[in-house]
Amino acid sequence: MNKELKRVSIAVLLMFVALFTSSTVITVFQVDNLNADSRNVRTLYDSYSAERGPILVNGQAVAESKAVNDPYKFQRVYSNPLLYSAVTGYFTLNQGTTGVEGSLNSYLSGTANDQFFTKISSILTGQNPKGASVSLTINPKVQQAAFDALGNNSGAVVAMDPKTGAILAMVSKPSYDPNPLASHNTTDVIATYKKLLADPTRPLLNRTIGGDLYHPGSVFKLVVASAAIDSGRYTPDSQFPNPPTYQLPLSNTVITNAEGGTCGGTPTVTIATALRLSCNIPFAQLGAALGADTISKYAKAYGYGDKFSVPMSVTPSTYPINTDVAKLMLSSFGQDEDRVTPLQIAMTTAAIANKGTLMSPTLIKEIDAPDLTVIQPFQEKAYGQPITAQTSATLTQLMVSNVSNGAASNARIAGVDVAGKTGTAQNGAGKSNTLWFTGFAPANDPQVAVAVVVENGTSFGNAVAAPIAKTVIEAVLNK
Repeated sequence: MNKELKRVSIAVLLMFVALFTSSTVITVFQVDNLNADSRNVRTLYDSYSAERGPILVNGQAVAESKAVNDPYKFQRVYSNPLLYSAVTGYFTLNQGTTGVEGSLNSYLSGTANDQFFTKISSILTGQNPKGASVSLTINPKVQQAAFDALGNNSGAVVAMDPKTGAILAMVSKPSYDPNPLASHNTTDVIATYKKLLADPTRPLLNRTIGGDLYHPGSVFKLVVASAAIDSGRYTPDSQFPNPPTYQLPLSNTVITNAEGGTCGGTPTVTIATALRLSCNIPFAQLGAALGADTISKYAKAYGYGDKFSVPMSVTPSTYPINTDVAKLMLSSFGQDEDRVTPLQIAMTTAAIANKGTLMSPTLIKEIDAPDLTVIQPFQEKAYGQPITAQTSATLTQLMVSNVSNGAASNARIAGVDVAGKTGTAQNGAGKSNTLWFTGFAPANDPQVAVAVVVENGTSFGNAVAAPIAKTVIEAVLNK
């Protein structure tokens, strides 16, 4: 009898231990994850009981809560909403949250673990509870310049400080106004949301970090050139055959250079010239010589395939593996199954600009409690070292030649050495192109790395994307 009672007692004890452990994990260690979960309706409604913290750009609120005379007490208001919607996202009663509003909801609503003592202080002092303020790294002048330069094009612009990873501009077009989504009239919110979802231009997409992703086209040649030079197997002077057309192995596909004919008019061409003139055929042959494993290694080092946040989750860019030689050659100049976000292209360029060190991109400058206590300071963090400083210096000179005397000439700025690369990605027969420019300046002391993508292009990256990037770079250098 005692033996059975002992077994039962042990079983009950173990059940209590399991219950205690699981509830501790949920209430202590998983609280921030649960609060951030968009399906947690209780958290969403609770967040209206406190004054939600503002989202700040250069000290000015681009999203803030204002008192209203209804049961929710406060309503979210967005200033200059079209300019900042890709960053702020929206905060609604019944359609979830996006952008910084969603990814930092626990801080903005005052429910984060880091704000526990602030909540206790509010209770003890009888003060109205408030959320933390979130200051962004966005430079308003650069953001406006990017927004204006992109004009009526569908596409995106990302600008970042290559030395710190701070994102200076994040623009996605078409844009939208999040203010109607912040209404407390659920019927109006749902109607607005359905209208935005039905819009064929897809304004709710943040094209800088997500969506369907883009073929990178020739901007991917920077990754292949990195792999070739950094591996030690090739130099900028290494020569490759330069025919006007090339039939891919075991395939009926014939590839050409962007302008047709040979690239530069010589029977062979160097890697330096192939990059400067953006030659497809020599880079296809270079990719085949390097092999998929080598290119994949360097793509991975630049961030391809990785999941990370800024603090919004970024859709991983992809480079195909286990592919046949024909597909490998296509992917070596940014076609086939290569898919990227503009942020990924900006990260690649930023690493080249920063002596081979890639810094983790971030929008968050600082998070402050209502009493101005710093909860989270700016966190400068190295993401990795894709290439050596020597390779970085070599690629920088090649990219400067692209702008000064090559296919990226429309990014020239008087008195400034701009390093850059254009891209014109094909999307299939009968479809328009995707136009690119990426670069940094000044080449000897980079202050900004930028990536520009324009959808539905009928021209080339140098004609459309490069002038947009030039405007953004000038906004940084003239600050």
